Amino acid sequence: MTAPPARRASVESPAGIPDSLPVPGRFAHLHPDDGACLMEAAALLASGRFTDSPAGTHPALAALARVVNDSVGDEARHALWPLAADLADARPAERDYAPLLVGAVVDAARLVRPASRRLARHGRACSAARITDLLWWRGPGRRHLEQALGVLCGAPDADQRLSGLLREAVAQARDGTGGGAPNREFRCNR
Repeated sequence: MTAPPARRASVESPAGIPDSLPVPGRFAHLHPDDGACLMEAAALLASGRFTDSPAGTHPALAALARVVNDSVGDEARHALWPLAADLADARPAERDYAPLLVGAVVDAARLVRPASRRLARHGRACSAARITDLLWWRGPGRRHLEQALGVLCGAPDADQRLSGLLREAVAQARDGTGGGAPNREFRCNR
């Protein structure tokens, strides 16, 4: 096992990411010598353990980060690498976090396919899931996220859309952990 690198760096300072992190790569890895996905790097920064499900990251945000990491090109993946530090500690306590995040992804997918009735239905389901918990996330929430991400991955400018969505989601999650507004809605800035 590798020793944990230096603690947190800011999203704005790519130079603050420790050199001892593995090389960014797609999909899961067996060992840091083989490279690491964004979530594996976040886990190394948080605890020194090599996993793609660090305890400090909300499961919905981790799922989004894994899909974005695996779907974007090498250049975009390297540009996202500084987010690993903030993903290491991005677990808002609000119970409505997962529906808000999934709703933001569904809204972004509806910009790609505005006539999709399925996406419209998923968007309504996300806004209706006010008092929710991980049970919602493990069921319909995960399916809504996967279907919306499938639409976004097929967009001609997928790298740009997915990267922007992940950056905004991480910023929102970090604001939520620092005592920000508990019912803050996610906005996709496209």
